[in-house]
Amino acid sequence: MIRTVGLKLRTAWGSLRGVRSDDRGDVPGWVLITLMTAGLVVVIWALAGPALAQLFQQAIDQVSSF
Repeated sequence: MIRTVGLKLRTAWGSLRGVRSDDRGDVPGWVLITLMTAGLVVVIWALAGPALAQLFQQAIDQVSSF
């Protein structure tokens, strides 16, 4: 029983160690996703920025009038 558990643990550890050393990730993919997200934020901010600024100013004016 102990021998079987030990063998299973060694097998699992060996397979995990192999995955850990081989899995480096997709760096170019993450860079592309990050750049695309930043681009979307800039485009949305450029389109909605003036409306958001006006909305913020109206809210400040309403609060300061109290």
